[in-house]
Amino acid sequence: MIAEVAYLNGAWIPGDKLTLPIDDLGFTLGTTVVERLRTFHGKPFRQQAHLERMRRSLEIVGIEASEVINALEEIIAECAHRNCPHLDKADDLAIIALVTPSPLGNQPATVCVYAEPLQFSTWADAFSTGVSAWISDVRQVPTNCWPAELKCRSRMHYFLADLAVRKQAPGNRAIMLDQEGYIAESTNANLLIYNPLEGLISPPRDRILQGVTLAVIEELAAAEGLPVREQLFTPEELCAADEVLLLSTSICLLPVTRCNDQPIGTGTPGKVYRQLLAAWNDLVGMDIVTQAERFATRPAT
Repeated sequence: MIAEVAYLNGAWIPGDKLTLPIDDLGFTLGTTVVERLRTFHGKPFRQQAHLERMRRSLEIVGIEASEVINALEEIIAECAHRNCPHLDKADDLAIIALVTPSPLGNQPATVCVYAEPLQFSTWADAFSTGVSAWISDVRQVPTNCWPAELKCRSRMHYFLADLAVRKQAPGNRAIMLDQEGYIAESTNANLLIYNPLEGLISPPRDRILQGVTLAVIEELAAAEGLPVREQLFTPEELCAADEVLLLSTSICLLPVTRCNDQPIGTGTPGKVYRQLLAAWNDLVGMDIVTQAERFATRPAT
Protein backbone atom coordinates (compact mmCIF):
# COMPACT_ATOMS: atom_id res chain seq x y z
CA MET A 1 0.00 0.00 0.00
CA ILE A 2 2.09 2.88 -1.30
CA ALA A 3 1.41 6.22 0.40
CA GLU A 4 -0.20 9.22 -1.23
CA VAL A 5 2.79 10.79 -2.99
CA ALA A 6 5.90 9.27 -4.61
CA TYR A 7 8.94 10.59 -6.46
CA LEU A 8 10.22 9.28 -9.79
CA ASN A 9 12.97 10.86 -11.89
CA GLY A 10 12.32 14.48 -11.03
CA ALA A 11 8.55 14.41 -10.60
CA TRP A 12 6.16 13.98 -7.66
CA ILE A 13 3.29 11.72 -8.66
CA PRO A 14 0.37 9.95 -6.95
CA GLY A 15 1.64 6.86 -5.18
CA ASP A 16 -0.85 4.59 -6.93
CA LYS A 17 0.50 5.74 -10.32
CA LEU A 18 4.09 4.75 -9.59
CA THR A 19 5.45 2.34 -12.22
CA LEU A 20 8.80 1.36 -13.72
CA PRO A 21 9.28 0.23 -17.34
CA ILE A 22 9.59 -3.49 -17.99
CA ASP A 23 13.13 -3.04 -19.37
CA ASP A 24 14.41 -1.32 -16.24
CA LEU A 25 17.56 -3.14 -15.13
CA GLY A 26 16.22 -3.29 -11.61
CA PHE A 27 13.61 -5.68 -13.01
CA THR A 28 15.50 -7.50 -15.74
CA LEU A 29 18.74 -8.03 -13.81
CA GLY A 30 17.84 -7.20 -10.21
CA THR A 31 20.42 -4.39 -10.16
CA THR A 32 18.51 -2.19 -7.73
CA VAL A 33 20.41 -0.31 -5.04
CA VAL A 34 18.01 0.34 -2.19
CA GLU A 35 17.69 1.90 1.24
CA ARG A 36 14.71 1.47 3.52
CA LEU A 37 14.32 4.14 6.18
CA ARG A 38 11.64 4.69 8.75
CA THR A 39 10.33 7.80 10.45
CA PHE A 40 9.92 8.62 14.12
CA HIS A 41 7.52 11.48 14.83
CA GLY A 42 7.30 11.93 11.07
CA LYS A 43 11.04 12.55 10.58
CA PRO A 44 13.39 10.14 8.74
CA PHE A 45 15.64 8.40 11.26
CA ARG A 46 19.41 8.28 10.68
CA GLN A 47 18.97 9.54 7.13
CA GLN A 48 22.64 10.42 6.69
CA ALA A 49 23.76 6.95 7.74
CA HIS A 50 21.41 5.39 5.19
CA LEU A 51 22.63 7.74 2.47
CA GLU A 52 26.28 7.00 3.23
CA ARG A 53 25.56 3.30 2.89
CA MET A 54 23.73 3.96 -0.39
CA ARG A 55 26.69 6.03 -1.61
CA ARG A 56 28.95 3.01 -1.20
CA SER A 57 26.42 0.71 -2.88
CA LEU A 58 26.16 3.06 -5.86
CA GLU A 59 29.93 3.15 -6.18
CA ILE A 60 30.07 -0.65 -6.17
CA VAL A 61 27.62 -0.92 -9.08
CA GLY A 62 29.27 1.89 -11.05
CA ILE A 63 26.66 4.66 -10.67
CA GLU A 64 28.00 8.18 -10.12
CA ALA A 65 26.97 8.71 -6.53
CA SER A 66 27.44 12.37 -5.59
CA GLU A 67 24.61 13.89 -7.62
CA VAL A 68 22.17 11.13 -6.67
CA ILE A 69 22.98 11.33 -2.96
CA ASN A 70 22.74 15.13 -2.92
CA ALA A 71 19.31 14.93 -4.52
CA LEU A 72 18.10 12.19 -2.19
CA GLU A 73 18.91 14.25 0.90
CA GLU A 74 16.05 16.59 -0.01
CA ILE A 75 13.78 14.05 -1.70
CA ILE A 76 13.59 11.69 1.29
CA ALA A 77 12.78 14.52 3.68
CA GLU A 78 10.19 15.88 1.25
CA CYS A 79 8.62 12.42 0.86
CA ALA A 80 8.11 12.25 4.62
CA HIS A 81 6.77 15.81 4.70
CA ARG A 82 4.24 15.11 1.93
CA ASN A 83 3.00 11.77 3.26
CA CYS A 84 3.05 11.98 7.06
CA PRO A 85 0.11 14.46 7.21
CA HIS A 86 -2.08 11.66 5.82
CA LEU A 87 -1.34 9.52 8.91
CA ASP A 88 -2.48 9.61 12.49
CA LYS A 89 -0.06 11.94 14.29
CA ALA A 90 1.32 9.00 16.31
CA ASP A 91 1.88 6.82 13.24
CA ASP A 92 5.01 6.53 11.11
CA LEU A 93 6.17 5.51 7.64
CA ALA A 94 8.67 3.32 5.90
CA ILE A 95 10.46 5.30 3.18
CA ILE A 96 12.10 3.37 0.35
CA ALA A 97 14.72 4.95 -1.90
CA LEU A 98 15.86 2.95 -4.91
CA VAL A 99 18.25 3.59 -7.77
CA THR A 100 18.75 1.47 -10.89
CA PRO A 101 21.28 1.85 -13.73
CA SER A 102 20.26 3.04 -17.16
CA PRO A 103 19.54 0.15 -19.59
CA LEU A 104 21.77 1.88 -22.17
CA GLY A 105 24.48 2.82 -19.71
CA ASN A 106 24.77 6.39 -21.00
CA GLN A 107 21.64 7.89 -19.47
CA PRO A 108 20.85 9.04 -15.92
CA ALA A 109 20.01 6.36 -13.41
CA THR A 110 16.40 5.82 -12.38
CA VAL A 111 15.78 7.40 -8.97
CA CYS A 112 12.60 6.57 -7.07
CA VAL A 113 11.43 7.33 -3.52
CA TYR A 114 8.14 6.19 -2.08
CA ALA A 115 6.58 5.61 1.31
CA GLU A 116 4.25 3.08 2.86
CA PRO A 117 2.63 2.75 6.27
CA LEU A 118 4.64 0.54 8.60
CA GLN A 119 3.06 -2.90 8.87
CA PHE A 120 3.16 -3.13 12.66
CA SER A 121 0.85 -6.13 12.65
CA THR A 122 3.68 -8.35 11.40
CA TRP A 123 5.87 -7.79 14.47
CA ALA A 124 3.93 -6.02 17.27
CA ASP A 125 3.35 -9.22 19.29
CA ALA A 126 7.00 -10.24 19.02
CA PHE A 127 8.17 -7.42 21.29
CA SER A 128 6.72 -9.35 24.24
CA THR A 129 6.60 -12.96 22.99
CA GLY A 130 9.81 -13.06 20.99
CA VAL A 131 10.59 -14.55 17.58
CA SER A 132 10.99 -18.22 16.75
CA ALA A 133 13.87 -18.81 14.33
CA TRP A 134 15.23 -21.69 12.28
CA ILE A 135 18.67 -22.04 10.74
CA SER A 136 18.20 -22.49 7.01
CA ASP A 137 20.22 -24.70 4.68
CA VAL A 138 20.20 -21.81 2.17
CA ARG A 139 23.37 -19.81 2.76
CA GLN A 140 24.37 -16.19 2.43
CA VAL A 141 25.78 -15.05 -0.91
CA PRO A 142 29.61 -15.26 -0.78
CA THR A 143 31.49 -11.98 -0.94
CA ASN A 144 33.19 -13.01 -4.19
CA CYS A 145 29.75 -12.69 -5.82
CA TRP A 146 29.03 -9.27 -4.40
CA PRO A 147 30.38 -7.43 -1.34
CA ALA A 148 28.45 -7.87 1.91
CA GLU A 149 28.25 -4.07 2.18
CA LEU A 150 26.17 -3.80 -1.01
CA LYS A 151 22.50 -3.27 -0.12
CA CYS A 152 20.48 -4.33 -3.12
CA ARG A 153 17.21 -5.92 -4.13
CA SER A 154 18.89 -9.07 -5.47
CA ARG A 155 17.48 -11.21 -2.68
CA MET A 156 16.68 -14.59 -4.16
CA HIS A 157 18.72 -16.23 -1.37
CA TYR A 158 16.52 -14.52 1.25
CA PHE A 159 13.40 -15.67 -0.56
CA LEU A 160 14.61 -19.25 -0.83
CA ALA A 161 15.73 -19.33 2.81
CA ASP A 162 12.33 -18.07 3.98
CA LEU A 163 10.57 -20.52 1.66
CA ALA A 164 12.57 -23.47 2.96
CA VAL A 165 11.93 -22.53 6.59
CA ARG A 166 8.21 -22.05 5.99
CA LYS A 167 8.07 -25.62 4.69
CA GLN A 168 10.26 -27.09 7.41
CA ALA A 169 9.17 -25.03 10.42
CA PRO A 170 6.14 -22.82 9.70
CA GLY A 171 6.03 -19.60 11.66
CA ASN A 172 9.80 -19.39 12.11
CA ARG A 173 12.18 -16.68 10.91
CA ALA A 174 15.07 -17.87 8.73
CA ILE A 175 18.66 -17.46 9.93
CA MET A 176 21.39 -17.88 7.33
CA LEU A 177 24.94 -19.19 7.56
CA ASP A 178 27.90 -17.92 5.57
CA GLN A 179 29.77 -20.20 3.18
CA GLU A 180 31.96 -21.52 6.01
CA GLY A 181 29.05 -22.48 8.23
CA TYR A 182 29.17 -19.58 10.67
CA ILE A 183 26.11 -17.49 11.56
CA ALA A 184 25.69 -14.56 9.15
CA GLU A 185 22.32 -12.85 9.56
CA SER A 186 18.61 -13.36 9.37
CA THR A 187 16.78 -12.56 6.17
CA ASN A 188 16.43 -8.77 6.22
CA ALA A 189 17.92 -8.38 9.71
CA ASN A 190 21.27 -8.28 11.46
CA LEU A 191 21.77 -10.53 14.46
CA LEU A 192 23.51 -10.29 17.85
CA ILE A 193 24.00 -12.88 20.57
CA TYR A 194 24.59 -12.12 24.25
CA ASN A 195 26.38 -13.98 27.01
CA PRO A 196 27.17 -12.41 30.41
CA LEU A 197 30.89 -13.25 30.25
CA GLU A 198 31.39 -11.99 26.70
CA GLY A 199 28.75 -9.30 26.18
CA LEU A 200 27.09 -8.72 22.83
CA ILE A 201 28.65 -10.43 19.82
CA SER A 202 28.13 -9.60 16.16
CA PRO A 203 29.38 -11.59 13.18
CA PRO A 204 32.41 -9.80 11.69
CA ARG A 205 31.44 -6.69 9.76
CA ASP A 206 33.16 -7.77 6.56
CA ARG A 207 30.80 -10.78 6.36
CA ILE A 208 27.45 -9.02 6.89
CA LEU A 209 25.47 -6.04 5.63
CA GLN A 210 26.52 -2.89 7.48
CA GLY A 211 23.27 -2.38 9.35
CA VAL A 212 22.26 1.14 10.35
CA THR A 213 20.23 -0.28 13.24
CA LEU A 214 23.21 -2.41 14.31
CA ALA A 215 25.27 0.80 14.57
CA VAL A 216 22.55 2.42 16.68
CA ILE A 217 22.41 -0.58 19.02
CA GLU A 218 26.20 -0.46 19.41
CA GLU A 219 25.92 3.19 20.46
CA LEU A 220 23.17 2.40 22.95
CA ALA A 221 25.04 -0.61 24.30
CA ALA A 222 28.17 1.49 24.86
CA ALA A 223 26.14 4.07 26.77
CA GLU A 224 24.64 1.26 28.89
CA GLY A 225 28.05 -0.23 29.63
CA LEU A 226 27.45 -3.33 27.53
CA PRO A 227 30.50 -4.50 25.57
CA VAL A 228 30.05 -5.31 21.87
CA ARG A 229 32.59 -7.20 19.80
CA GLU A 230 32.85 -8.99 16.46
CA GLN A 231 33.49 -12.71 16.35
CA LEU A 232 32.63 -15.74 14.28
CA PHE A 233 30.15 -18.02 16.02
CA THR A 234 28.48 -21.28 15.14
CA PRO A 235 24.84 -22.39 15.15
CA GLU A 236 25.58 -24.31 18.35
CA GLU A 237 26.92 -21.16 20.01
CA LEU A 238 23.89 -19.19 18.89
CA CYS A 239 21.50 -21.75 20.34
CA ALA A 240 23.49 -21.78 23.61
CA ALA A 241 23.43 -17.98 23.99
CA ASP A 242 21.56 -16.32 26.84
CA GLU A 243 19.91 -13.93 24.40
CA VAL A 244 19.63 -13.43 20.64
CA LEU A 245 18.52 -10.15 19.04
CA LEU A 246 17.29 -9.28 15.56
CA LEU A 247 17.94 -5.74 14.34
CA SER A 248 16.50 -3.92 11.34
CA THR A 249 15.13 -0.54 10.34
CA SER A 250 11.41 -1.12 10.70
CA ILE A 251 11.35 -3.44 13.72
CA CYS A 252 14.26 -1.72 15.52
CA LEU A 253 15.04 -4.74 17.73
CA LEU A 254 13.28 -7.97 18.60
CA PRO A 255 14.26 -10.90 20.82
CA VAL A 256 14.67 -14.43 19.44
CA THR A 257 13.27 -16.72 22.12
CA ARG A 258 13.47 -20.05 20.27
CA CYS A 259 15.81 -21.43 17.62
CA ASN A 260 15.49 -24.79 15.90
CA ASP A 261 12.65 -25.59 18.30
CA GLN A 262 14.83 -25.08 21.38
CA PRO A 263 14.51 -22.18 23.85
CA ILE A 264 17.07 -19.39 23.82
CA GLY A 265 17.99 -18.76 27.45
CA THR A 266 14.78 -18.91 29.46
CA GLY A 267 12.66 -18.90 26.32
CA THR A 268 11.42 -15.38 27.11
CA PRO A 269 12.69 -11.87 26.21
CA GLY A 270 15.82 -11.28 28.27
CA LYS A 271 17.20 -8.53 30.49
CA VAL A 272 19.61 -7.08 27.91
CA TYR A 273 16.87 -6.93 25.29
CA ARG A 274 14.63 -5.03 27.70
CA GLN A 275 17.51 -2.71 28.63
CA LEU A 276 18.28 -1.87 25.01
CA LEU A 277 14.59 -1.50 24.17
CA ALA A 278 14.22 1.08 26.95
CA ALA A 279 17.33 2.90 25.69
CA TRP A 280 15.88 2.92 22.15
CA ASN A 281 12.63 4.40 23.45
CA ASP A 282 14.60 7.16 25.15
CA LEU A 283 16.61 7.81 21.99
CA VAL A 284 13.59 8.31 19.74
CA GLY A 285 11.31 9.85 22.36
CA MET A 286 8.49 7.32 22.12
CA ASP A 287 7.47 3.87 23.26
CA ILE A 288 7.91 1.83 20.08
CA VAL A 289 6.01 -1.15 21.54
CA THR A 290 2.97 0.96 22.38
CA GLN A 291 3.06 2.50 18.91
CA ALA A 292 3.26 -0.90 17.22
CA GLU A 293 0.41 -2.30 19.30
CA ARG A 294 -1.75 0.73 18.59
CA PHE A 295 -1.44 0.43 14.83
CA ALA A 296 -1.20 -3.37 14.59
CA THR A 297 -4.80 -3.60 13.42
CA ARG A 298 -3.91 -1.88 10.15
CA PRO A 299 -4.46 -4.45 7.38
CA ALA A 300 -1.23 -6.02 6.09
CA THR A 301 -0.38 -5.43 2.41
